[in-house]
Amino acid sequence: MRSFLPMLAGAAVLALAPVAAPAADIDLPYEEFTLDNGLTLIVHEDRKAPLVAVSIWYHVGSKDEPAGKTGFAHLFEHIMFNGSENFDSDWFGPLEEVGATGLNGTTWFDRTNYFQTVPTTALERVLWMESDRMGHLLGALTQDKLDEQRGVVQNEKRQGDNQPYGMMEYSTLAGLLPAGHPYSHSTIGSMEDLEAASLETTKQWFKDYYGAANAVLVLAGDIDAETGKALVEKYFGDIPAGPPVTQTKANAPKLDVNKREIMYDRVPQPRLDRNWVAPGRTTREAVLLDLAAQVLGGGKTSRLYKHLIDDLQIATSATANNQDQELLSFYSVTVDAKADADRAEVEREMESVLAEFLAKGPTAAELSRAKTSIKADVLRGLEEIGGFGGKATALAQGALYADDPGFILKQLEWLDAATPKDVLAAARDVMTAGYYQLEVLPFPEYSTTASTVDRSTGLPAVTTTPDLVFPDIQETTLNNGVKLVLAERHTMPLVEISVQFDAGYAADSVDGGKLGASSFAASMLDEGTQRRSASDIAEEVEALGATLSAGANLDVNAVSMSALKENLRPSLDILADVIRNPAFAQSEIDKLRGRWLAAIEQEKAAPVQLALRLLPPQIYGDGHAYAVPLTGSGTIASINSLTRDDLVGFHQKWMRPDNATIFVVGDTTMDEMKPLLEAAFNRWSAPSTPTPQKNVAEVDLPARGKVIIVDKPGSPQSLILAAHVAPPSNAPDAIAINAMNDIIGGQFSARVNMNLREDKGWAYGAYTFLQGAKGQRPFMVYAPVQTDKTMESLSELLKELNAYKTTKPATPTELERTVLNNVRSLPGSYETSGDVLGSLTSSARYGRPWNYPATVKDKYEALTIANITEAAAEVIHPESLVWVIVGDREEIEAGIRSLNLGPIEVMSASDL
Repeated sequence: MRSFLPMLAGAAVLALAPVAAPAADIDLPYEEFTLDNGLTLIVHEDRKAPLVAVSIWYHVGSKDEPAGKTGFAHLFEHIMFNGSENFDSDWFGPLEEVGATGLNGTTWFDRTNYFQTVPTTALERVLWMESDRMGHLLGALTQDKLDEQRGVVQNEKRQGDNQPYGMMEYSTLAGLLPAGHPYSHSTIGSMEDLEAASLETTKQWFKDYYGAANAVLVLAGDIDAETGKALVEKYFGDIPAGPPVTQTKANAPKLDVNKREIMYDRVPQPRLDRNWVAPGRTTREAVLLDLAAQVLGGGKTSRLYKHLIDDLQIATSATANNQDQELLSFYSVTVDAKADADRAEVEREMESVLAEFLAKGPTAAELSRAKTSIKADVLRGLEEIGGFGGKATALAQGALYADDPGFILKQLEWLDAATPKDVLAAARDVMTAGYYQLEVLPFPEYSTTASTVDRSTGLPAVTTTPDLVFPDIQETTLNNGVKLVLAERHTMPLVEISVQFDAGYAADSVDGGKLGASSFAASMLDEGTQRRSASDIAEEVEALGATLSAGANLDVNAVSMSALKENLRPSLDILADVIRNPAFAQSEIDKLRGRWLAAIEQEKAAPVQLALRLLPPQIYGDGHAYAVPLTGSGTIASINSLTRDDLVGFHQKWMRPDNATIFVVGDTTMDEMKPLLEAAFNRWSAPSTPTPQKNVAEVDLPARGKVIIVDKPGSPQSLILAAHVAPPSNAPDAIAINAMNDIIGGQFSARVNMNLREDKGWAYGAYTFLQGAKGQRPFMVYAPVQTDKTMESLSELLKELNAYKTTKPATPTELERTVLNNVRSLPGSYETSGDVLGSLTSSARYGRPWNYPATVKDKYEALTIANITEAAAEVIHPESLVWVIVGDREEIEAGIRSLNLGPIEVMSASDL
């Protein structure tokens, strides 16, 4: 709905004016340069942390693929991570060593980008590496590399196709657009075209599109324009411009008639997905359509949500979206009907909402809320310099698509000026056309400069590590005994708040409680209070530009809010109201119950979530507080039996002031915040009964593990997820355990992933990880693999785990890499107020000092090989693993049995 944002992942107050900063108040200064070879450079200076985001965007994507070569742009993106002529090795190692964060590459219809955020001291290393793969790649591109990454991409495709509704995009693109349109095929491509990709074609792709003149490079962060320009000229100035690239411009053919298709898939409930062709991302109309989508399907205040989910209760999800691209945008309305709903009725009611909107357009109040919500999200996105979103992305997108790095400010001006009449006209232009229910300029003369870089000396050394600057933490207690922990961060006019209660899924089974109660009760908090309806809450929160969420994890329930500083007082009033006075209205419970049960069925259809439901009771045993589905959703039986008294009881027992801590991080002070919180939470007192105790007793490892095969006939993949208990997150040797896990399976360059993804090509990704917990936490092994390699993948996983403890322990090189990565990534890990808030709540959960992140560097740097070996011996016990394997039983069972992993149980998803 907020498609122009930088990739970003009550009635009583409706008279309030919008409060988010106008475009003129958002400071996004930059300097733009064009090198002699045509490379566009944009530099944005942001000195809040010793970090620089490096983001390079090539103007090539899947729209540039000829017939028979679909998926090629994305395949090439993977190849770019496998070494260049002067550094012929995996891309991730040198960047993990310097503590890079937000490290990735992505491909879409119109562009391919590569990005990472690094300590300032490592900037030259990144520029060396990026320039080496732009200007010096072909000599290192081999058939073996092509074959390896082809397998990785094919596994990524299998993994996506294997998800519920994972096959929809193929039909939507083909049905909405004419054959041969640049967007008529998916970016992932077809298996046949990927298999046919040749080394010659791969090299030609690089020659055609990866020239300097076809790229935009953004440096954002701890750097000035003069320094940035000099460094980029040094490393990139000798790279050729590349040939002229023909760029298709606006191409948005609307359908003359409606088209409908039916697809069958293994999904738990029907989905209705109606799509139109809309104007492209640089148009004013795209912004107006973002607003239309927000009003129609942007959350609880949206028309579709209110009518189909709240009022009629015939759907569990109802959204509208404007997915903007360069040539056109895809405007869609998507509704997930309840499994037992009349699909014809769902469609009729959806169309009635659309018809009413197209007759009269949005109200002034709806449009005001939509504008405020979008503006507030812009502020949150621009707090970060890099990653998938942030300033670097906003500047790069503006330069690449609109020839204006600051284009996001123009879009915000259009947003501010939009009227209900404007939004209605844009929506009518698009939504009255047919639906599918699934731009030559002379090429400038360029030249290159003589290189001054001696690349034979290898990568620039990174010899220093910046210290983490962690804010001072202040503590106090409110008059009613509630603890308050606060950190000042005056970077954006935002305040992040989280009220934490010691409860979580582990509280569900205490004193006869019911599984899922903690999460269900949390979800009910914003569904109405004694003086606000659910709609009132949603409308007030949106009008204030705030966000409000409530949820639970294994140990904690939390209610969190992100508020604009100037709207702090009324925002806190809502926060306190939902915590103290939830209505738990029976009508709202019944509404949520239907959606909740549908979500459980969705979990049972998704392999990973299904396994996370099965494993905890197996590894913790009956009666243990952690023996609950790790999704926190409970079971069909427990949710069906959940009553209002159960929810009121949970709230009274656990969500009380003597069991609460308020955490605040952002543009505020203790002198300002404490009186506001005293006013919001006055007269909130603890009951006389003690807080219940959770059974988090220590459990023993079984002498032998077991296997649970969940049959999913026809599945192209087997999901492998195994677990056993491990020391808690606050164990004395937790740092050693984390480093040990990083080496075996916790990072991209870890042994397990290098084996199954990079060497064998059987999986898109394979990892080991430790789920956070106050008590013993699960150690897990994760590998979604192609069906015909299930037994072999299990064998390789066991080989890696056993060898790590015996014949192939951690090496000094591996230890150095993980230490450097963990230490040098610290500044990037605590860049935003939300990052700091997360650290404080984590420290509270695990009993750590507030300045724990500032103590981590010394602990990592003190680690020895002996520490890692001891941690592996303590944590890893392959013989005790409980394996859940979701796949085609007929294809995989015999191979699994041959490994003798323990007793085997077989079930189907319908049995769960």
